[in-house]
Amino acid sequence: MADMGRRGFVKGATLGALAFTVGGVEILMAPGEARTRGVPFRLLDAHQGETLEALGETLVPQARECGVAHFIDQQLSVPAQESLLQARILNFRPPFAEFYRAAIVSVDGASRQMFGKDFAGLAAGDQHALVGLMRQNKLEGWTGKPGALVYAVLRADAVDVVYGTMEGYEALGIPYMPHIPPEKRW
Repeated sequence: MADMGRRGFVKGATLGALAFTVGGVEILMAPGEARTRGVPFRLLDAHQGETLEALGETLVPQARECGVAHFIDQQLSVPAQESLLQARILNFRPPFAEFYRAAIVSVDGASRQMFGKDFAGLAAGDQHALVGLMRQNKLEGWTGKPGALVYAVLRADAVDVVYGTMEGYEALGIPYMPHIPPEKRW
């Protein structure tokens, strides 16, 4: 990333772009583009990525196409103090990958107990039912961090990837004002 320069990085960051490795070269692109281009995960495996996509989409529509799994994977690969993940914001102890992997195991375990298959393989209605119970800490046999905490962290990450860009602001009807100092925007 040092080769791309500070200006290129700052410009990319304002567009929602992150550094992804493609063919051994770091390229700035949005997580959704990384997903579309099939950029390999750095730390997650395919099942973990698929589960995070299904969870993200259940929590915030469009999270899958916006690349929620690629966003989480890319942010797990940066130094903890630079991460944009909700786990860092909530002062979880690094490495944050442990939280996300444990959350996937817990969600899949609850899904198999309720429906006999992993979360990503469920119909949308069953995914919503499971997430609703998870949010309320009402899943029997749940292991790991409380379901409501897992819900809150994953939902915040999905919101960030869908609405934390200029396009997301525009979709919400919020004007993007980079030329106005933050203290004078509102």
